[in-house]
Amino acid sequence: MKPVRPLPRRRPVAHPNVAAQAVELKELRARLAEAEDTLRAIGSGAVDAVVVAGQSGNQVFTLQGADHVYRLLIESMNEGALTLTPEWVITYANRCFAQMIKGSLEQIVGSSFRLLLSAVDQRAFQTLMAGVTRSGSKLQLSLLSGRGSSIPVQVSMRALPAAGSSPVTLGVVVTDLTETRRTEELLRSLAQRVVQGHETERGRVALDLHDHVTQLLCANLFRCQALVEELTVRGGPSLKAAIRMRVMLGQTAGEVERISQQLRPGVLDLLGLEAVLRSTGREFEERSGLTLNLTVVPLSGRLPAGAGLAFYRMFEEALRNVEHHARARQVSVDLREEGAVVRLTIRDDGLGFDPERLPARRRGKPVLGLLGMRERAAAVGGAVAVSSGRGIGTEIVVSIPLLPSVAPSPTAVRRRSPVLTR
Repeated sequence: MKPVRPLPRRRPVAHPNVAAQAVELKELRARLAEAEDTLRAIGSGAVDAVVVAGQSGNQVFTLQGADHVYRLLIESMNEGALTLTPEWVITYANRCFAQMIKGSLEQIVGSSFRLLLSAVDQRAFQTLMAGVTRSGSKLQLSLLSGRGSSIPVQVSMRALPAAGSSPVTLGVVVTDLTETRRTEELLRSLAQRVVQGHETERGRVALDLHDHVTQLLCANLFRCQALVEELTVRGGPSLKAAIRMRVMLGQTAGEVERISQQLRPGVLDLLGLEAVLRSTGREFEERSGLTLNLTVVPLSGRLPAGAGLAFYRMFEEALRNVEHHARARQVSVDLREEGAVVRLTIRDDGLGFDPERLPARRRGKPVLGLLGMRERAAAVGGAVAVSSGRGIGTEIVVSIPLLPSVAPSPTAVRRRSPVLTR
């Protein structure tokens, strides 16, 4: 607040002299300069209130300028807002931020923002502060509330303009992601149920094809073979027609069995992951004409239930993308165990793409390949990392943790030990 002294009343002078008038004129000019400085400060928004000294004492006049509207907007917004010094001291916070962390404004203003972050999030926030500009930066982290709980938030930060040599003030907007995370969990759970239902339906259709359609085709194939043998003696056009029918039935049975294997690969259940990857790789080479280099290091640990099928489906989807979109010359695939994690790495030397800007639709169909791969990996506790770029090819790394090894209990060991008798 800037005190303003009122102009004194001029007393009538019967015989003013030149020296007195000069002193009074100098004083008036000083008062006028002070009044102009006050008006300039009020106009620039640097003054919130004015103190005027009067006969009845000092009077405070509060100024309501254009910034009052912005303060009302910040106080009424549904996101937390605060200002920080470079030393992490909170100089301002709105009511929404106080409600978010279950604290009072009196406790928050003047405290350190470090108290609301874990050690890991403090390092991430420090990195964000070091690179913050007026264009803004964002970061997702967790805030510690007054009740000991953790709140997932997104922090948006930017440097606020400072007057003169004043220290830089950081404006921070905090968005509560609790509902967003809950919605993401629900969507992920729904996606996993859809994938499981899809796989169940695939298995049912594959079983029906193998047990019914393929069996009927094989029975007709045997009858056709018997017919060919009977007509061999007679010869003529009937024999040629029977031979053509036998060939067509054999091709149809083979195609139905191939579709059944694609729906649910029986090789995976019978021979394991390595066998199904090699079989699928050979089919890919024959179908596309590309070279596929496959390296599989035998696994010593146990994969979670469904992890083998997840690896196979993601391998299948990656090869499909290479065949249809990458324009690659060769593909390399590596499956190995690294510590407590099994990694499947698929690289190609194709065109590449921007993983952050996937096309929403392709030829009228939604593009769900990468999204489906991530959901399959997440369903068994894994993750998918994609690195790609225009002209440098694509690398997809699927990581799924192994099951923890369980040491046999001493009781179980004693039960397996042979009983020695004299």
